[in-house]
Amino acid sequence: MLPTDSALVLFSGGQDSTTCLAWALKHYARVETIGFDYGQRHAIELTVRPAVREQLRAFSPEWAARLGEDHMIDLSLLKNIAQTAMTHDIAIETQANGLPNTFVPGRNLLFMTVAATVAYRRGLTVLVGGMCETDFSGYPDCRDDTMKALQVALNLGMDSRYKLETPLMWRDKAQTWELAQELGGAALVDLIRSGTHTCYLGERGELHDWGYGCGKCPACELRARGYQQFAGGGV
Repeated sequence: MLPTDSALVLFSGGQDSTTCLAWALKHYARVETIGFDYGQRHAIELTVRPAVREQLRAFSPEWAARLGEDHMIDLSLLKNIAQTAMTHDIAIETQANGLPNTFVPGRNLLFMTVAATVAYRRGLTVLVGGMCETDFSGYPDCRDDTMKALQVALNLGMDSRYKLETPLMWRDKAQTWELAQELGGAALVDLIRSGTHTCYLGERGELHDWGYGCGKCPACELRARGYQQFAGGGV
């Protein structure tokens, strides 16, 4: 790690982005966060993210010193132009093109572009996101090829040398839990389990062993199955 290394983490308040934030705090001397309000159905994630962020700051004096500003961006235009199960109260199902209707077209492309714009102004050199194509819902904007192509486009368009880091790209959910344990021990695993939010339906009434959620949507199923494999030593 170089003293000049700096990162902007796409931080939603969910399991993956919290793990990525912990990863960035271990690897970079200066870390800032960015979140997006895009009219998501599970807007509860935006409610829990400040507390999760502050609890991560308290993990160690080193992390506290490295964690800088947070940036919240209004991207409600996504809800206005995308009729999806992530932004509207409609049943989750598979579309004719084979993708789930929880896919918000262009979401991660827009997130990274806006993040790069903020990073440009803030003098940050690395963009960190929780995209993953090993254990996910099939979203094309989570794929490694997409991120590599976007890195090229952003650097060409902004005459910069951004690096897009996706620490979870080749990890399944069980391995994501394992990474959290490596980064922050049982305390970080417990923070992610009880503090973060992943459920697409925004359900936060019952705390399961894997966290809060409806237990039935694709996000809950992935998170629960990964936790069970992790807790059972199947990683």
